[in-house]
Order: sequence, then structure tokens, then C-alpha cells
Amino acid sequence: MNKKLEEAMSLVFITIGALMASFSVVCILIPNDAIDYGTAGIAIIIHMLTGVNLSLCVAFVFIPFLVLGALVLGKRFGAKAILGSVVYTVGLELFEWIPFELNTEHFLAVVFGGAILGAGLALILKNGGCIDGSEIFANIVIKKLSDKTGRNFSMTYLLIGFNACVYMAVFILINRNAALMSLLVYVVATTIINHFTDHFEAIKQVTIITKQPEALVKQIKEELNKTCTMMDSVGAIAGDNKTLICYINYFELPKMKDIISRNKGTFSTVSTIDEILR
Repeated sequence: MNKKLEEAMSLVFITIGALMASFSVVCILIPNDAIDYGTAGIAIIIHMLTGVNLSLCVAFVFIPFLVLGALVLGKRFGAKAILGSVVYTVGLELFEWIPFELNTEHFLAVVFGGAILGAGLALILKNGGCIDGSEIFANIVIKKLSDKTGRNFSMTYLLIGFNACVYMAVFILINRNAALMSLLVYVVATTIINHFTDHFEAIKQVTIITKQPEALVKQIKEELNKTCTMMDSVGAIAGDNKTLICYINYFELPKMKDIISRNKGTFSTVSTIDEILR
């Protein structure tokens, strides 16, 4: 029952986060010459250049990434990503009909809008969802590279490169002010996201202490295609244990938590890794 309640609450928080993001984009950012980043930013550029309905542009850009995410990253992730994206798209359409005007300087409005956007996206990411195709794209690339090379990679540089292309397009196709305002949105939003998710784009180290490591290692290999480093350890009370260390990305954390929860008698921690030297 607790597991079902936790899952239901995660869907509620993803819905709230998606509505916060869509409110920020429609009611604050676009009226103040700024746009969202990632694939949502691409959709907004298309909307501004063509005049096509914003929610249709977003749906058109999001769908290929959502399909890829469900196929490569799993049905559970895909379901949450689809929920967040659908709510976000519907929210864009809904908030266009709500009269709201933030009577303040563009700079303050953009900072405020970026903070709301970042808080909404952080809420989605904390609950295992995702609404931006750039994060799905980066996650798929990292997963393919990791499966092929056996190494762990951070999504940071891929996301920075992707968004740099988006802002270059804004600079060239729209105007300089919009590009600079949008860059400010990115800085504020990602600062908020990193604060609440502990740098979701970075590599995560999961340390597990257990007396029965065989089942854990097997499930991690089968379900995540990851291996573990195993070390002998001794607890002051529990006595002899095994310590497992495994490196994964942020979007694999929910599945790792599920594996750990199925193996009772374990103690685990998660930490952020900036770099792995070989």
C-alpha cells in the first residue's frame, strides 16, 4: 500500500510540476521576450517563426523523443515522461486563455519566471519524470555509450551543447535580446534544478552494504546492465558485510531504488560524482 501511495503521489507531483512549467512559459517568459530551453525552446522558436499554435508545436517536437525514451529507457520512465509532457502541453493551451500580466521589469520577470520553471522541472525530475526531449536524448546517448564502452559518462556536456545550439538559433532567427533573456532563464532554472536534484546530469555513485550481495549484483546486471565493485566490510554491530559500489545516471535511480527495496537488510547511500579517472 505504501508503494502504491508513493507512486500515486509521484504522479501528482509530476502533474503539479508540469503545470508550473507551462504557467511560467506562457504567462511570464514569452510575454517578456524569453523562451524555455531544450526541445521546448525549439518548439517555441517554431511557434514564433510560423505562428502555429504553441501546444501543437510542442507536441510535434516532443513526440519523437517520448517514443524513443519509452523504447530505450523503459515503460515506467516512458509513462511518467508522457504524463508530464501531456500535462505541460495542455497547460500551455490552458494558460493562454488566462489573463495574467506581470507588471515589472523584463529582467525581474525573467528571473521570477525562470525560478518557477526550474522549481516545476525539479519537481518532475525528483519524481522520476521528464518533459524535456534534450534530457531524454542525452540520457539515451549516455546509455548507448555506457553499454558499448562499459564506462560512465555525464550528461552535462551534451545538455550544454544542445542548449547552446538552441540559443544560437534564438540569436540568429529571433533577436539578440530574446537570446540573452533566454540564457538568463537557463541559468536561473538550472540553478534551481541542481539545488533540488543534486546535479541530476552528473554521475551517481550508489553504495550498498549487504550480507547477501549475489542477488543484488544479479538484478543490477539484468535490469540496469551495470556491474558493481565488491569489497569486504565490517559493521560494529552487524559484523561481516559486503559493500557494493555501482555508478549510474539520475534516470536509473528509480529502478536502482526498486531493486534495493526488494532486497531486505541493506543499507545504501547515493552521492554525486563529478569525474571518474581511469
